[in-house]
Amino acid sequence: MAITQALCTSFKKELLEGGHNFDAGTGNTFKMALYTSAASLGAATTIYTTSGEVSGTGYTAGGNTLAKVSPASSGTTGFIDFGNTSWTTATFTARGALIYNSTTGNKAVAVLDFGGDKDVSIGTFSISFPTPSSSSAIIRIA
Repeated sequence: MAITQALCTSFKKELLEGGHNFDAGTGNTFKMALYTSAASLGAATTIYTTSGEVSGTGYTAGGNTLAKVSPASSGTTGFIDFGNTSWTTATFTARGALIYNSTTGNKAVAVLDFGGDKDVSIGTFSISFPTPSSSSAIIRIA
């Protein structure tokens, strides 16, 4: 099994079809689910799955709802980002994550690879997103 960081190919096609709305005020709901090294996620992932999803204290299947930052652009790059998210009083191990659109049938957006197992034991597991800019936002279209 492997987790490979990527924007999901299906997401790219769905963008061209108008299938995702990232507006912070009126857009779709996006979530982040966490996964163990037993998961198989990458560019070919099309939908949220429970296969290989983290289980443990402080984690609920399906993950957290993400706070959106409205889309922006700089130069020739459009980008979107999310607010940081965390799981408190948590005990589990995560290897990666899936961002997905829960409004549109749990369609996959992006796979994040943590580069190794990340453990938390009776603590807070936090995901800090990069600064929303044309060179560092989590989702960029150049």
